[in-house]
Order: sequence, then structure tokens, then C-alpha cells
Amino acid sequence: MKMKAGVAIIAVLIVMWMTSPRTAIAGPDEERAAVDSAGAWLTLIDGGGYAKSWDEAAPLFKASVTEEQWVKSLDTVRKPLGKLISRTTASATYTKSLPGVPDGDYVVIKFNTDFEHKKSAVESVTPMLDKDGKWRVAGYFIK
Repeated sequence: MKMKAGVAIIAVLIVMWMTSPRTAIAGPDEERAAVDSAGAWLTLIDGGGYAKSWDEAAPLFKASVTEEQWVKSLDTVRKPLGKLISRTTASATYTKSLPGVPDGDYVVIKFNTDFEHKKSAVESVTPMLDKDGKWRVAGYFIK
């Protein structure tokens, strides 16, 4: 009898999980795809492809900053840091909502990064799942 009750409880929990909204859960494949997309996008910036990084960004990103503003900000903030020495993924957190942007599928990624002229930087990159099913960067910040 205890075994049947245990199985019934597990079945109810599975059904509840399957039908509940997933506000902070994404599968490892989705998170990996977002991290890979962010890494490829950062590689553009590392190589000085600032305008290309704007081209590859999410429409939400492009709506918030012009290509000219983006290139100028990277010339001011990123270029002085020098060459990339190392970058490792510190965390990747899936969410459906972020302050100031429409609800969607986002992964907030923190990279521990060392640059030639700045050790121990933290880069925050937030890709979003675009309508075509591709992850594109919607936000970027260096601390």
C-alpha cells in the first residue's frame, strides 16, 4: 500500500511539474546553445569586429543602441582593456523575465575574464531566443 501511495505522489508531482510555467528552468541544451552563441558573439568583439557584433545582436539590442553608438562605446570601454587572456563561464541562468524588457527566453551569463590590461573582469552577456529559434545577444556589460 505504501508503495502505491509513493508512486501516486511521484506521478502527481511529475504532472504538476510538466504543467507548471517554467520561469527559471531550461534544459542544458538550451543553456549550452545560449552560452555558445554568447561566446561566438564575444569572439567578434575580441577581434575588433564591433560593427559585426551589432549586426549579429538581437533586435531588442539594436533597438536600444545604434551601430554608431555601440562601436563608439566599445572603442571607449572595451578597446583599452587590451587582448583577451582568458574567459571562463562562471554561471548561466535561464529566465523568462528581466527588468525593462519584454518577457521572453533569456539566459544571463557571467564570464570571468582576464584581459591584457584588466585582470579579473566580469562580463555579463544576456542572449535571448529570437523568433527564428536562434540565441542572439540582447545585453552586454563589463565590470
